[in-house]
Amino acid sequence: MKIMNCPLNGPRNISEFVYGGEVKTMPNALTCSDKEWAEYVFYSENTVRVVTEWWFHSPSGYWFIAERHTASDEILKTYDPSELFNKRVEFESAPASVEEKPV
Repeated sequence: MKIMNCPLNGPRNISEFVYGGEVKTMPNALTCSDKEWAEYVFYSENTVRVVTEWWFHSPSGYWFIAERHTASDEILKTYDPSELFNKRVEFESAPASVEEKPV
């Protein structure tokens, strides 16, 4: 049985967790190309290295970050996202579209 340490709940069976993808810098959705957005959403480097990933503990509804080695699948460290993300992110709104005519 593989065990992962949840920063909130302690060591738990890996079956309680859901992989959430690699932690990456998000491009500006208003200015990036479709190709840049697709690469952000769908592609990863897929190389042997330590990756920083989002994980979700299903029973508690808790998202956290784990560092995992891709070759050995060893989980090296888990921690609360506030250790990495300590500022609020403000998103720009899309420009107003052409006015809609009432029906």
